[in-house]
Amino acid sequence: MNHLLTTRLNVDYPNKPGVLEDVAIDLAEGEILGLVGESGSGKSTIALALLRLLDHKGGKVHGEIRFGGRDLLALREKEMRKIRGREIALVLQSPLSSLNPMLKIGTQIAEAWRAHRPDAPKQWTDRTLELFHLVSLPAEVSFLERYPRQLSVGQAQRVLIAMAVLHNPRLLIADEPTSALDAITSAEILDLFRLLNRQLNMAMLFISHDLLSVASLCSRIAILQRGRIIESGPTDQMFHDPKTDDTRALLEAVLRNPFAGELIPTARG
Repeated sequence: MNHLLTTRLNVDYPNKPGVLEDVAIDLAEGEILGLVGESGSGKSTIALALLRLLDHKGGKVHGEIRFGGRDLLALREKEMRKIRGREIALVLQSPLSSLNPMLKIGTQIAEAWRAHRPDAPKQWTDRTLELFHLVSLPAEVSFLERYPRQLSVGQAQRVLIAMAVLHNPRLLIADEPTSALDAITSAEILDLFRLLNRQLNMAMLFISHDLLSVASLCSRIAILQRGRIIESGPTDQMFHDPKTDDTRALLEAVLRNPFAGELIPTARG
């Protein structure tokens, strides 16, 4: 396996040590890995740790984050700024609150473009409209004039995804990207992630508490519980031959869902 990302993560907060303990993640080029855990298990902490953003929240990361052969924990902040948004991108769970309500969509995308492509400041429009077509948004200049309040939640999430892949990152971290969406829009966003993975060969870390969504999208799954990964493996194996009692209990709860049998076999990488 050609590893793009390999971690051994430990995270402490003031007065709260051991938020993450020896979290090992291995992700190959072009692979989709699902990270599943209940609320408070440390899922979002992993996302922020990978981007070296925990310092702003008082967290301390120890261990190793190797990305594309580099140890991110050894880089200076100036070097990390070149990686965030360009090589590693993030999609959050609350699309409308993630966009600045005072700025037009086009203005926000232009700023994201200029952060990494100051040499080509005028090319952002063509690239944006190309991506809007890919993510099923109106590929029209007039759409760039809209404010976030003029978008549906589903449209706002697609805008965020387009912004995240603006620079064709090698890794996309999606942190609960469907939790604020209705069932139909959620399914459409999962289909969009599959499309982006195929067309851009972009690796994804898909973080969610929804095991069925993860199973329908990801080739491998890791189960996070109280800051530790208790089990990981191929999706089919995790559903048919779980190794731990906690994983079995989680799967039994999911399989009581009458739609589980329809969704689980659709897992793809």
